[in-house]
Amino acid sequence: MIKHLAAVLLLVALCFHVRGQYHYGLQPVRYEGYVESANKNPEKELVDLEKIIPDIVLDIRYATRNNFTGEQIYDMAKAYARKPVATALVKVQADLRKEGLGLKIFDAYRPYRATVKFYEVYRDTTYVASPYRGSRHNRGCAIDLTLIELSTGNELKMPTGYDVFTKKAWPSTPVTDAEVRKNRSKLITVMARHGFKVNSSEWWHFDFVGWKNFEVLDVDFAELERK
Repeated sequence: MIKHLAAVLLLVALCFHVRGQYHYGLQPVRYEGYVESANKNPEKELVDLEKIIPDIVLDIRYATRNNFTGEQIYDMAKAYARKPVATALVKVQADLRKEGLGLKIFDAYRPYRATVKFYEVYRDTTYVASPYRGSRHNRGCAIDLTLIELSTGNELKMPTGYDVFTKKAWPSTPVTDAEVRKNRSKLITVMARHGFKVNSSEWWHFDFVGWKNFEVLDVDFAELERK
């Protein structure tokens, strides 16, 4: 009787834990499920962008406190994306390199639990994804980035900084500064050429056009690093 009661209590505790972690009704794919799906379909592999894109620069803000939450969200400063997304970014970088330019990545694949955290800190879904649906970052199909000069590493002037949640950051907002306007247009154009669409409220956020083919994931960077 005591063993039966203990088993019931353990089951209740486990159910409570799952509901507490995923209490918005979405059940993202965890590490084992991700590995299984990537083995069946190599296109679903999350690729380390630093390993395949020459001259890529990372500034992973959520691995620091320099982000809108004021907290360190990631344990590692890593940038992963699904294989077709990574392949497209290789082509973007190759195009930019001809002009002495390159990409700086602020964020790429994002575990679902980070999206939950962002929503609970800042509930305006104009700028943060709804945890009821998950983010395209959670699918490994969204990239936050800007342009840099390869020779200096300096960022090109853009309408705002990263994660500035105002209409100035919208790609449709008119810009009077000709240099800023040119840089924003260049970024949007080169990304579109290789299958990305700019987010309507963030000039730095680009979704890969095939994002619907990929599941929402909640896989830690440490799990990806151990494979």
